[in-house]
Amino acid sequence: MEVIIQKDAQAATDLTARLICDAVQSKKDSVLGLATGRTMENLYSNIVKRYQAGEADFSRCATFNLDEYVGLAAEHTQSYRYYMNDLLFSKININLEETYLPNGVAPDLAEACQQYENKILDKGGIDIQLLGIGNTGHIGFNEPLSSLASRTREKALAPITLEQNGPLFDDPAEMPRRALTMGVGTILDAKKIILLATGKSKAKILAKAVEGPITSMISASALQLHPHCVIICDEDAAEELEGKEYYHRIFENEPEWQVYHSLS
Repeated sequence: MEVIIQKDAQAATDLTARLICDAVQSKKDSVLGLATGRTMENLYSNIVKRYQAGEADFSRCATFNLDEYVGLAAEHTQSYRYYMNDLLFSKININLEETYLPNGVAPDLAEACQQYENKILDKGGIDIQLLGIGNTGHIGFNEPLSSLASRTREKALAPITLEQNGPLFDDPAEMPRRALTMGVGTILDAKKIILLATGKSKAKILAKAVEGPITSMISASALQLHPHCVIICDEDAAEELEGKEYYHRIFENEPEWQVYHSLS
């Protein structure tokens, strides 16, 4: 695991966007694992600007999102399909038929989850998995006590997740209580992983995930097991990392293109 600390959220977002676009340019048919949430909004805006500047061609890419709410149709404004179409897919030259999300309105959710796993395998696996980190330390919707070997499945959302995401709905009571999510094991199967974290609110949980014990109570801690994972964060999110000075020293001695050169 590499930890790259940037001066602020903009710098962290800019580096993440550049790494993703560089990787896509290097491998035109990249399979990208994508995430949603507030942290990703600025990232996707940055990627769109780079695409418009000719820095990336997504025409041969395929994408798989981490999760989707159970019961929300694609046209629902709070569905993750709507989010992705609105913020990214409609603004780049990707084939919408090659953009995949779990089907939260499938008549058989278990079968839909298995089909999702099969589709990822059919595409040769995920080349780069993008992640954020939730306040419970979750990646995707792998809430506390998720098995570290779990696959795509239906998951009940934790109270803190409902509290965090509820205000995004016109009526917080309408927020679904369950979601379909890639499992921790599914995420760890990705060839490379980038986790982007910004802001002081992520400092405590990021430190636990990066430097604490590997535990099912914090699914992001499983990333310590991955051989090609980079954490990109700003100074605020890095505030409680015990090894912060060490991470800074590594980055100063090894420029970013050397620290994570294997991504592109």
